[in-house]
Amino acid sequence: MLSASLHSSFAAAAGKDACLACHATASLTAERHGRSVSLHVDPAVLGRSVHAGLDCTDCHSGLRADRMPHASPLRPVDCLSCHGDAKKAHPFHAPLFDRAAAGAVGSAAAAVACSGCHGTHDIAPPKQPGPAGQAAACGRCHAAVAADFAASAHGHAAAAGVASAPTCLTCHSQPIVPARNGSRTGREVGNAALKVAQEKLCLSCHLGRPETHAANAPTMRFIAAYENSVHGRALAAGNGAAANCVDCHGAHQMRKGFDPAARVNKIHIPETCGACHVEEAAAYGASVHGEAVRAGNQDAPVCTNCHGEHDILDRKDPRSPVAPANVSAQVCSPCHSSVRLAAKYGIRSDRFRTFTSSYHGLAIRGGDVAVANCASCHGFHDVRRPGDPKSSINPANLAATCGQCHPGSDVRFASGKIHVAAESENEDPVLYWVAAIYVVLIVVVIGGMLLHNLADFLRKSRDLIRARRGLVAAPVRHHGTGLYPRMTINERVQHLALLASFFLLVVTGFMLHYPDAFWVQALRRLSDHLFDYRGRLHRAAGIVMVIASVYHAGYLVLSARGRRLLRDLFPRLADATGALRNVGYNLGLVRRRPRFGRFSYVEKAEYWALVWGTIVMACTGTILWFEEPAIRLLGKLGWDVARLVHFYEAWLATLAILVWHVYFVVFNPEVYPMNTAWLTGSLTEEEMEAEHPLELEEIQAAEAEKQRAAEEQAKPPADKS
Repeated sequence: MLSASLHSSFAAAAGKDACLACHATASLTAERHGRSVSLHVDPAVLGRSVHAGLDCTDCHSGLRADRMPHASPLRPVDCLSCHGDAKKAHPFHAPLFDRAAAGAVGSAAAAVACSGCHGTHDIAPPKQPGPAGQAAACGRCHAAVAADFAASAHGHAAAAGVASAPTCLTCHSQPIVPARNGSRTGREVGNAALKVAQEKLCLSCHLGRPETHAANAPTMRFIAAYENSVHGRALAAGNGAAANCVDCHGAHQMRKGFDPAARVNKIHIPETCGACHVEEAAAYGASVHGEAVRAGNQDAPVCTNCHGEHDILDRKDPRSPVAPANVSAQVCSPCHSSVRLAAKYGIRSDRFRTFTSSYHGLAIRGGDVAVANCASCHGFHDVRRPGDPKSSINPANLAATCGQCHPGSDVRFASGKIHVAAESENEDPVLYWVAAIYVVLIVVVIGGMLLHNLADFLRKSRDLIRARRGLVAAPVRHHGTGLYPRMTINERVQHLALLASFFLLVVTGFMLHYPDAFWVQALRRLSDHLFDYRGRLHRAAGIVMVIASVYHAGYLVLSARGRRLLRDLFPRLADATGALRNVGYNLGLVRRRPRFGRFSYVEKAEYWALVWGTIVMACTGTILWFEEPAIRLLGKLGWDVARLVHFYEAWLATLAILVWHVYFVVFNPEVYPMNTAWLTGSLTEEEMEAEHPLELEEIQAAEAEKQRAAEEQAKPPADKS
């Protein structure tokens, strides 16, 4: 109890000084609930308080000078008597103020709440004592949360005095939307409103405050991408289970990604994502990637490496990196094409290259999203080593894996190498030698054609120029105006069918193998669906060519003109000598140009090359078309050989037609701009004299003989009388 002398001094004094006359005494105590409580008030602390201008009785109401000693304990201080708008300014403690409206007990609870944060006699202005002190004040009740905040990136920035650093009130001064069960944790499924409020709160600084996003590495575009992500869209649609900023980064414990304790640190990403995606996380954990991450391997991919971070899109979205058209090139390739990672971990760096050159890879590059990609065979989250019995590419499981797209696949169908590399003799010796032989053949044959035609072009051009300028005394020859049949309409229709189908096959075939070529891109810009019909057009053109070839074979056997055509096209020894003499003439080694009949070595070489090429392309094309029965019959290696032959034979045929045939019917100086026999079916006498002089002589001799016979028949009989 207070002494009588102190009570008498209170009666003689007035206001604050009267109270301090007793309470400035350091030894002043009182007994409460069986323990001693200090009643000391430091005048210096009181003088620094925001309430320094108030008297003690302004807060401690009910004290009277004529009634001493005063009651102990004093009546609770009612802060709301002055700060009636505290509820509006302190929404995070709104329930206390709701109870305060009910009576004195509520006021006491509110007063405790006020002093718990603001203090009693040492109340500082709201702008003080700063962020760190603010966290300390909140930490008097929320110790665990304060510890998390102090260790977070926000807490570190606040402690360092960064002006834009958030404090407790930065986030909690906004109204908190209660969860459906009445709690405020924000972790309840279905509480979309609370999660949306949290998202907007985070973005209010990270997008709305220039000083904040200027000090952070992520760009505004990167942060804003969340709203259009699969998570942001789901949350905006009312899905409370969708992840927001807090779910991934944490609330009070938010740390930078490079912090080993951060929830978004690479090592912890599977755990963070797995909080919602339980099945996927379990499959990933058993994968070769998950094992590597648990071992601390920073090179191994985690969820965000494949799906993205803020901009995660639905896998069906064509912009998503895990969309069927993108997963191989955008997700798997960066690691499995890396020379650095290959050397570091002893893995192959050519897997993506060999995949993109396969049928599946080429089809994907062409825009086919239904064809198999890396994940189709290796799995998505559960990628395992080939030796793992549970691996989808384990030899025991490969038939079932292939069977997802190729029903009825058996062990033979799934045998053979998938990632074939024809460039290495050690990897695939058969394919290597097939490719090597074809490359040499193309270089020799097409190179020889180029040299032959170059010499022919130069010699013919020289002769024409010299004749026009009168530099040679060439005999003047007057050609008739008659036309000589070269191709019947039947033969022209056959030629047209062959011409159209051949070039359609070339275009649609190379479109598949070179989908990124400029001319393919130009064609695709004409129509988005052009590549969708490429395969159908290619097969239709192949059917037309085969039908035309079969018809032509029948024409050669069953018609008299066809049989004569075959006899005239059959190679003879004279063709070889004629070729040598013509080359010698073009090189200036032979003085007289050789003369040819209906077909020279030029037409014969082209014809029989076309026959051979058509047979090869038809056979290999059929194997590629009916791949499933072909692989079962020939094995994967046989199918790969057919595919390789089909590709190189296409190059050989295309180049031969362009270099050989197109030159002689278009760019040949003696027929330029075009030999029109394939359209009109006939040649002029001048053209016959230049290209087929022996045939012209035969025709003219036959016509002369026919004319003589007619004249003899028209003569009157001799008079024998």
